[in-house]
Amino acid sequence: MIKYILQDKKFILLLFLINFFGTIYGYYWYESQLANTPDIFLVFVPDSPTASLFFTFFLLFFLFGRNVPYIEALAIITLFKYGTWAVVMNLLTLVVEGSIGWQGYMLMASHAGMAIQGLLYAPFYKIKLRHIVFASIWTLHNDVIDYLFGMMPTYSSLNQYMNEIGYFTFWLSILSIFIAYWLTIHKKER
Repeated sequence: MIKYILQDKKFILLLFLINFFGTIYGYYWYESQLANTPDIFLVFVPDSPTASLFFTFFLLFFLFGRNVPYIEALAIITLFKYGTWAVVMNLLTLVVEGSIGWQGYMLMASHAGMAIQGLLYAPFYKIKLRHIVFASIWTLHNDVIDYLFGMMPTYSSLNQYMNEIGYFTFWLSILSIFIAYWLTIHKKER
């Protein structure tokens, strides 16, 4: 039943529109940080909207029966990573500050949806090991940009935990890469 829904053209179009407008909103959300970002780092700063942009491109091609494995690998890894990361950071903010407001809960729900949607479409990806390697390099390089060059999204109340957050983010990247490999390559080899 779920596989049927995921392949339904109307559902794919709806998901495409949600991701398209969510991506635009995500880039808008990063506007103030992007204004202060050196040009060389611009592509690596808006993590979540770039992840949803990858998935939006996947959906567009999937709608027309085409696969784009490099985009698919980037989508599954980054959607799971940044979807999970944002949920955890908002939960941590809730613990530290005692509240996160409606925007925090909205961010948690939308980012949880990001993480889940990328995984649900795993059976439809045409990913090979070279695609995972490419997306892994992108993802780990992004961690370097974020935590060595200070380009990560800022939650002011969490600044005191930046080293721990960087460490967590690195291992979340490794987990995301492993999950992508497991769901797209390992399962198909069996």
